[in-house]
Amino acid sequence: MTVPLDRATVAAHTRWFGGVASPGQRAVPEETAIAFSYNRFAYAVMMASPADLEDFAVGFSLAEGVAACREDIEDIEIVPAENGIEVRMWLNETRIEAFTKRRRFLTGPSGCGLCGLESLTQAMRQPKAVTSDFRVAAVDLGGAMRALHGLQPLNAQTRAVHAAAFWQPDQGIMAVREDVGRHNALDKLTGALARVGTDASRGAILLTSRVSVEMIQKASVAGAPVVVAISAPTALALRIAEQAGITVVAIARDDGFETFTHADRIVFECSTHVA
Repeated sequence: MTVPLDRATVAAHTRWFGGVASPGQRAVPEETAIAFSYNRFAYAVMMASPADLEDFAVGFSLAEGVAACREDIEDIEIVPAENGIEVRMWLNETRIEAFTKRRRFLTGPSGCGLCGLESLTQAMRQPKAVTSDFRVAAVDLGGAMRALHGLQPLNAQTRAVHAAAFWQPDQGIMAVREDVGRHNALDKLTGALARVGTDASRGAILLTSRVSVEMIQKASVAGAPVVVAISAPTALALRIAEQAGITVVAIARDDGFETFTHADRIVFECSTHVA
């Protein structure tokens, strides 16, 4: 089977509306098996959108602890295969031993953020502490979330994918990544920021999903002090965010939002920054 590399394809369907059945078409997102390997050793297979794969490779490696920084990955090769896509990475000598100890075999669906971990300790690992004196006006965050709505071309086409974005008050939204999996979207965003050397400690990560614990763990790897999401957080995510020093802003709508942790970073007064 030839694996399509497009972000979306057109599927025929029968629409039932108003008591009438009619033929039609709809754009649906592609979902592909992505196999990660390091120095020729297989490591993980994830279901994901077949786009921004170098960003995905870097972000996933950082989130997994396989790489400590972008420079630990010497080369990345994207190889289309019969039933998926191979993403081959080569680590530098200083990371090979750590990789050997951390190596696991994982097969994860697009909705999986912690699949394949071998122990409760790995699943509940302490997040990286985020220290930042970054503060942001509440009205600016509202504008940022409104701006994100228009920067999701794949979701506009399919209505079936998540997005993760990075925003700074003086720069607006600097990067957006989309994927069928919310964890994948955040990994891709983390990789995109790392590849260009963006300091995430001076901005916020915006999410079109709920805030679960693994999203906070990934945000801590990126070094972002604020996470803003359109859906609610889990209780565990809030406990981990409190430990990590991350401000969680959730249920973000056009008319407001709710701040759960480290609320001192949010300034509840007017601002003139643009999204």
